[in-house]
Amino acid sequence: MNLTVDSLTGDQLKSVLPDLARLRIAVFRAWPYLYEGSEAYEEEYLAKFAAGRGAVCIVARDGDKVVGASTASPMVETDAEFIEPFESAGYDISKVFYCGESVLLKEYRGHGLGHAFFDGREEHARKLGGFDISTFCRVVRPDNHPLKEPGYVPLDAFWRKRGYAPVEGLVAHYSWKDIGEDEETSKPMQFWVKALT
Repeated sequence: MNLTVDSLTGDQLKSVLPDLARLRIAVFRAWPYLYEGSEAYEEEYLAKFAAGRGAVCIVARDGDKVVGASTASPMVETDAEFIEPFESAGYDISKVFYCGESVLLKEYRGHGLGHAFFDGREEHARKLGGFDISTFCRVVRPDNHPLKEPGYVPLDAFWRKRGYAPVEGLVAHYSWKDIGEDEETSKPMQFWVKALT
């Protein structure tokens, strides 16, 4: 392995959108997302993300191949479904930095790239300035879900080591089509928060 990590913004970020779409479709098919992705949806979703002035993508490569990526942007530049729970809870949205997806091919896990993704996103938030907290959300699935992978270990311990904790009641609802479903269904997404100092 010849792993490198870069923080991309602007046109550089836009240049990796096809790789990011490919990774999202591949990685999010697995538990707990079970995402039945489509190129058309990815193109629209990622174009909106890339248009944000504060958007960043932390990209992991093995040589020239993109093997992982992690996105982030100011919360004000995200979807209304993610903003609403913070507004309802009384947060100043302009001071919230949102860490979006982290997608990494399975064979590259355990090499410190998860830490590099968080380091890069939090560094970008500090560089932009004005943010009090960093946040991300994770999908909530029932433990008895029929498609839950045997031996699945959630990333809660890793996130807590990074200084994040779930905030009770801070939950978004976001819709996508699960594998094998004919229509999109709404899923609860629990927010985890960390103070940026």
